[in-house]
Amino acid sequence: MSNIQDQFTVHFWGVRGSIACPGAETVRYGGNTSCVEMRIGGHRLIFDGGTGLRVLGQTLLREMPLEAYMFFTHSHWDHIQGFPFCVPAFIKGNRFHIYGAIAPNGSTIEQRLNDQMLHPNFPVPLQIMGADLEFNDIEVGESVQIDDILVENALLNHPGEAVGYRVSWRGCVASYVTDTEHFPDRLDENVLWLAHEADILIYDATYTDEEYYSERSSKVGWGHSTWQEAVKIAEAANVKKLVIFHHDPLHSDDFMDRVKEKTAERFPNSLVAWEGLELSITPPELVADTNGGDRNGSEAHHTNGSSGSSLESGAVAMPEKQVSAQI
Repeated sequence: MSNIQDQFTVHFWGVRGSIACPGAETVRYGGNTSCVEMRIGGHRLIFDGGTGLRVLGQTLLREMPLEAYMFFTHSHWDHIQGFPFCVPAFIKGNRFHIYGAIAPNGSTIEQRLNDQMLHPNFPVPLQIMGADLEFNDIEVGESVQIDDILVENALLNHPGEAVGYRVSWRGCVASYVTDTEHFPDRLDENVLWLAHEADILIYDATYTDEEYYSERSSKVGWGHSTWQEAVKIAEAANVKKLVIFHHDPLHSDDFMDRVKEKTAERFPNSLVAWEGLELSITPPELVADTNGGDRNGSEAHHTNGSSGSSLESGAVAMPEKQVSAQI
């Protein structure tokens, strides 16, 4: 697709959870924390502001002046620590519409982003940022309309609360469901709703079942899920593409390779997110046009950084063994 108004792309700038973990053992999948950019019909949406946001910000310097819509799931460190290092936010002429649910203690997303930049934690306050920052408090279950893009949210099972997002546009759906813990006796109805028939489901699979239920070091109650639960959700919700996300900082590239292989055995149309991964969803009417009108629904594919468009958007290639075929 050459027309930007017909494009829906999902770019991964940070895929880790908890804390950034750069190093020799994470160089292929990446060590930056949560940040996902969606380019939809000419609009830019950014989900979470972990350390991956700093890298995205450097790329955006080539596209100023810019306007972006930022959606925060919650304000644990790994989802906000990149915000003070997002250079475009310091530059006049740029505009950011920032959305987040009010925390259980009553604090707004503006208050929480401001607080992490106060002395003695940070040298300059949020108020020094030169861009136009428009803060919006959203209720759980409240939708946000950006032209023909619909962004819906639902409450997730996470300490201190978090929300997941469902993004719909021209028959395409991408679901961002990170920082959620599965229930032991049932599938989470909120997660099923967010994921329902999504073209792409980005899901918190921080642990394996073995780690989660470990007698020695149980992760029950920590607020995260497993790749095995991700598969259950993807199957029950009739998801087209499952993306494993929010990797544990202790999990090396080799470990993630094994997670990728095991997940694919259970749900073939899946992959493990890496920094630089870019996915695209084709609107149903364009798919029908391409195939002579004999097909409905959306298609998703991903690029490995070998094409010009991927390189222009900052995509980073994985070694050949990590590159999947077009979906």
